[in-house]
Amino acid sequence: MDINREIRLAVNTGETSLGIKEGIKNIEDGQVKMLIVAKNCPEQKFKGDEYKGVPIYQFKGNNHDLGSTAGKPFTVSTIAVMDPGESDILSLIE
Repeated sequence: MDINREIRLAVNTGETSLGIKEGIKNIEDGQVKMLIVAKNCPEQKFKGDEYKGVPIYQFKGNNHDLGSTAGKPFTVSTIAVMDPGESDILSLIE
C-alpha cells in the first residue's frame, strides 16, 4: 500500500480535519476513526497506539512531509480521519 497516496485520497475524497486542535475537538465529539500523527508532533499524548480509544498511525515523516502528502502548502502535525472516502487508509490500523 502506498501510504502517501492513501492519505492524499482520504483528504481529497473523505472527511478529514487537519491540525491538533481540530483533531482533539473531533475526537471528543466521537467522530474520528483514525488519527495520523507526524513523527515530530509536539503533543506527547499522541505518541502511543491510541488516544481516547482512537487508533493512531505514526507517520514516518515530519509535519512538513505530512502537509505535502496531504496536498497542503503548510505543515500538518495531525490528520483526523472521520470518513476515509475512496481510500483504504483504515486498513493501516487493522
